[in-house]
Amino acid sequence: MNLNDPSLLSSRQACQEWGINDSTLRKRITDFPDGTIRKFGSSWVVTREGMSVVFGQPKAK
Repeated sequence: MNLNDPSLLSSRQACQEWGINDSTLRKRITDFPDGTIRKFGSSWVVTREGMSVVFGQPKAK
């Protein structure tokens, strides 16, 4: 996982962009494709690709 990749999001950023609750993301951790989500300490980091696979396209801004 390249930490400089602009497609990486914190779980908080991803939840805001997709309009979902943090708990919804945590309940679906096992649904993410390999390499699209990872826990660093107490925080989850996800890729836009993984979010799109699990939750579809982000909500319109």
